[in-house]
Amino acid sequence: MDDVHTARAGTTRSASPPALGPVTAPEPVDFSLFYARHLSRLVRHLMRLGAEPHEAAEAAQSAFTEAYALWPRLTHPGAWLRTVAYRHFLRREARCRELTDTPPETLSPSCPLRAVEIKEEELRVYEALASLPPQPRRVMAWHLDGYGTAEIAHALDMKPDAVRQNLGRARARLKAVLGLTQGGAQK
Repeated sequence: MDDVHTARAGTTRSASPPALGPVTAPEPVDFSLFYARHLSRLVRHLMRLGAEPHEAAEAAQSAFTEAYALWPRLTHPGAWLRTVAYRHFLRREARCRELTDTPPETLSPSCPLRAVEIKEEELRVYEALASLPPQPRRVMAWHLDGYGTAEIAHALDMKPDAVRQNLGRARARLKAVLGLTQGGAQK
């Protein structure tokens, strides 16, 4: 079977992103409903990985465009979309970092991107995440999206121990950057 559409069993790399996700496959979901519920989550995921809001929105939209053609065959669309959107972001960033794109000035009231409102505290977290090395940042971004250690390990082709180690490093660094004490209060 094609590993784009089914969860992979081994750890070999493929040119196509695996259709990953929860251990049990979710029930089929209508594409438009999934899009409306998950677009802002995917944008936030990419922002945690260092994308500017308009870059994240563009990469997320590109990933959803690809997903639309494969939708009936995707078994774990959330993880698949994160993998594809991140690749879109990396390609675009490498291609045109020096160019400036102006995001649309107005969005329709029904556009799911309107749900992505960034508060000052969230911006501090994004800045702190940007200070992390790439691998701990990727692991933490998946963790913040609600994925467990085993799911992250599978999605990023890592061992679960490496995921836990990267999460530990990321948490320690984030606490230091955000000025959090052991009790969770700010200094």
